[in-house]
Amino acid sequence: MTQSNEPSATLAGFDPSRSRRALVVRGGWEGHQPVEATDLFIPFLQESGFTVDVHGSPEPYADAGYMAGVDLIVQCMTMSTIEKEQFEGLRSAVEAGAGFAGWHGGIADSYRNTSDYLHLVGGQFACHPGKHPDERVGDMSDNYVPYRVTMLPEAADHPITTGIEDFDLVTEQYWVLSDDYVDVLATTTQKVREWDPWHREVTSPAIWTRQWGEGRIFVTTAGHQVDVLEDPSVNLIVRRGLLWASR
Repeated sequence: MTQSNEPSATLAGFDPSRSRRALVVRGGWEGHQPVEATDLFIPFLQESGFTVDVHGSPEPYADAGYMAGVDLIVQCMTMSTIEKEQFEGLRSAVEAGAGFAGWHGGIADSYRNTSDYLHLVGGQFACHPGKHPDERVGDMSDNYVPYRVTMLPEAADHPITTGIEDFDLVTEQYWVLSDDYVDVLATTTQKVREWDPWHREVTSPAIWTRQWGEGRIFVTTAGHQVDVLEDPSVNLIVRRGLLWASR
């Protein structure tokens, strides 16, 4: 397992001396700790040469003049809603070359009622099968299960995942609905347990990228709360993913 915490995230070719602007959009369901989670990475972005703007809603997406100067959009907005002009501004910015990046429900479970957003991201949270019914206590921990993130062979040389081996987590395991335009770097497999209604294992993307116009999209489904984002492998993947996605 890779344990490196170098500020550069070992991403070859990224020049931290060049000035860039990052927009952090955070909010939505508080269970994902949107403020604390994004605060974990803001210092890294600043050390990597970004001026960081933080907003509590997707309202800036509608400002075309502002978005033209944004190199990276980091979104941690679970569920919530987005207005038509806000979404169109986000999509236009990505098509013009701004990176779009995030983790867990902050990017893969945002704006459920906006199908064009789901199309942009390429994967949507469907569920997180939990513990045996007899073990559930009625809080978020009901969905914390042990699972493995499996790196794909094609991820061995990818800038985001190079040097990272399969790793295990105990947290929400996302079952994701996706299309084949995503470039999958890692997967996770939902086993069939005696209390589950499905009859064969289901493998979902756990880390993926997507090219949209001139822009790059990065998603990892790990990152339910800060403790997961502090896992050495998850943390390194996110930091590399942010830099990789940036214009």
